[in-house]
Amino acid sequence: MKLLKLSRRAMLAAGAATALALSPFAAQAQTPDNVLIVGQIAEPKALDPAAVTAVNDFRILMNVYDGLVRYKDGTLEVEPSLATSWDISEDGKVYTFTLRDGVTFHDGSAFNADAVKFNFDRMLDENHPYHNTGPFPLSFFFSAVENVEVVDDLTVRFTLNAPYAPFLSNLAYPTGLIVSPAAVQQHGAEFGRNPSGTGAFRFAEWRSNEAVVVEANPDYWDGAPALQAVVFRPITDANTRTAEMLAGGIDLMVEVPPVALSEFQGETYTVHEQAGPHVWFLILNAKEGPFADVRVRQAANYAINKEAIVNDVLEGTAAVAAGPTPPAFAWAYNESLEPYPYDPDKARELLAEAGAEGAELTFYVTEGGSGMLDPVAMGTAIQADLQAVGLTVKIETYEWNTFLGEVNPGLEGKADMAEMAWMTNDPDTLPFLALRTEAWPDNGGFNSGYYSNPKVDELLEAARAATDQAERARLYQEMQVIVQDDAPWVFVANWKQNAVTSDRVGNFSLQPSFFLLLDDVTKN
Repeated sequence: MKLLKLSRRAMLAAGAATALALSPFAAQAQTPDNVLIVGQIAEPKALDPAAVTAVNDFRILMNVYDGLVRYKDGTLEVEPSLATSWDISEDGKVYTFTLRDGVTFHDGSAFNADAVKFNFDRMLDENHPYHNTGPFPLSFFFSAVENVEVVDDLTVRFTLNAPYAPFLSNLAYPTGLIVSPAAVQQHGAEFGRNPSGTGAFRFAEWRSNEAVVVEANPDYWDGAPALQAVVFRPITDANTRTAEMLAGGIDLMVEVPPVALSEFQGETYTVHEQAGPHVWFLILNAKEGPFADVRVRQAANYAINKEAIVNDVLEGTAAVAAGPTPPAFAWAYNESLEPYPYDPDKARELLAEAGAEGAELTFYVTEGGSGMLDPVAMGTAIQADLQAVGLTVKIETYEWNTFLGEVNPGLEGKADMAEMAWMTNDPDTLPFLALRTEAWPDNGGFNSGYYSNPKVDELLEAARAATDQAERARLYQEMQVIVQDDAPWVFVANWKQNAVTSDRVGNFSLQPSFFLLLDDVTKN
């Protein structure tokens, strides 16, 4: 049976399940054997790993592509993947990788050192003939790379401009996944809709706002997957996603709304939970408007009842955040930090000192998105808390990809605050990309609120160059103290991710990376 026919049958089954879910006579629908139907939180932006930033997209990409290295199952520790081994020079600036022999991309072209060089030059070299297939918003991950050299067909050498501690971890992140140069050359800027990697599943089709379908790669170097195919369905409304899961139209649902978890009890479903490095926060526009004053930023942190959000809105599925670094990075986390307490009187006092009583704020809220938990309900609760201390808050709500298109280029001239969530792979990632002065949007970063503190910049630069983990930890912990006091964000929650599977699904587990790895998953 051809995959295209099968995938459409899967979609018909899922569609029937939707109808059943809305019917008073609902009965469980049956999705096709050996085809996993995944309920995603949004339509992917693209299937080019160098061109996207959202975990929603990464959950697909990690099954289509491989990197030189990958995270060991259940951890954030790095192990070999397309590279079988590597050597690091004594000065920490040269990494030499030995590549896996006999691997081909899904389009039949060879994986080799030239392909690796093509991938990184495409991202990093503005003069590369295919640099215009970007933009590449997370190329910051590899800003330390000075040169990529082909030593021979199965050996590639990276030279860095300075020691860079997160380098291997960043190679395991989706931005480091290796795409087929031949496919990029063939499709150009449309490569993101015509992907080709070396992964356990190969791309079959993408029907906009309906499904991305991938099929098993029988020649996968790490063993063919058990599933015949996976259908990723974008179901942006959480209630609809829940109804589909209950009706049997999807087999796996990610990011279950906290209020819906109780519906998946008993033997028919398995609820999966996994702690990971996540932080949910509000970006505050520190460049203009009320939040340009640190006292107003601190007031917002005091005004918002984060305990109530965690316990009442999120049903206890998260913990109150104390700063920009998630506690999942235990070695780098500053345990001495206490979250801003809920203190509306202190908030009013600070607003009065700043002359900001009655200030009008525009607040960007998303309908859903990667790691965004219950963003509309959380936004409404935050609006009420801020209004209770005398601020006037107008919410503007956007679909996830539209929301990113508004927030990532910066809030200047548009909004005073915006929701955001990050799942990260290293304590360097989030602050380096979203808190440094050089990470302002006009420099290609994600510091959408324009925070700037030279001491924070200095600490982050030193931490990524430190080769001793204890020294890195000291620098990150000092950074956290400064950032918490400067309050460029409202630090709201650290989430424990979840998913639910039907009783037909086996060998599934969540990863601390927040990605979906489906090559070992079964479905009867």
